[in-house]
Amino acid sequence: MSYQLQRSLFIPRLRGEVFAFFADAGNLERITPSFLRFRILTPHPIAMKVGALINYEIRLYGIPIRWRTRIESFEPISRFIDIQLSGPYRRWHHLHEFSEVQGGTEMRDCVDYDLPLGPLGSIARWLFVRRALDRIFDHRNVTIQEIFGK
Repeated sequence: MSYQLQRSLFIPRLRGEVFAFFADAGNLERITPSFLRFRILTPHPIAMKVGALINYEIRLYGIPIRWRTRIESFEPISRFIDIQLSGPYRRWHHLHEFSEVQGGTEMRDCVDYDLPLGPLGSIARWLFVRRALDRIFDHRNVTIQEIFGK
């Protein structure tokens, strides 16, 4: 079964500045909650472009999980898409969009994902995956607001 998470956030900065922050993969560590113990394993600097591969490690409930993504689309200052090649999801497709709006930038995230294990994956989503993703993206938005100012 497919699921979707959507978020948007107003950032009072120019679109080029906001996009540049997100195009630096190293900033993912800054905006990811500490409970995941997120680490980028790919050596820096990472050239963000179509086909770029990025390896991470997270810890879920103390269990280390390797995650590999590929940049599928990269349109400077407008959008990029990362997809999971291997990791905790059966499918992960994350669209990052940046639109110029009055007074700044609207950043929009749209994540389409599927969980492994069929019906057990659906139960896991109901029990904890949905709440964990909400917690991660809530933390991310608060941190972004702190970095860029409200």
